[in-house]
Amino acid sequence: MDKIAINNISVFGYHGVLPSEQELGQEFQVSLVLGVDLSGLENDRLESVLDYRLAVDAVREIIQGSRCFLLETLAQRIARRLLSFPELQEVTVKVGKPHPPLPGVRGGVFVEIFRRQGEGLPCPEQLT
Repeated sequence: MDKIAINNISVFGYHGVLPSEQELGQEFQVSLVLGVDLSGLENDRLESVLDYRLAVDAVREIIQGSRCFLLETLAQRIARRLLSFPELQEVTVKVGKPHPPLPGVRGGVFVEIFRRQGEGLPCPEQLT
C-alpha cells in the first residue's frame, strides 16, 4: 500500500463540549495519511491519482459544517467522507485542538483513527 501524507491542515471550527468552544470556535489541525495503490501509475497526470485538494476541501467542509462535541466524531466524519473517494483504500485521520481549554496542556490534544474501505463505518445518523 502506498501512502500520501497531508500534514497540519488548519481550519477554524465550532466543535467541543464547552459552550465557549461552540460559541467562540477555535483552530483545529488535521493530518491525513491516505492509502492508495500507485503501482499502476504510468504517467505524470493529475487525473491518474487523487487530487490532494479534494481531500483538503473535504476536511474543511466537515470542520466548517455541522457542529459536534467530540474530536472522535469529527475524525469519523472525515474518515467516512475521504473513503467515499474510490482511489482511497484506507485512511488515517488525526484531528486535534492545538490550544485546548485545558489548564497545563501545551502540546494540544489529538485523536487519531485508522479506517479501511469496506469496514463498518458508523451510519451517518450515528454521527450527527
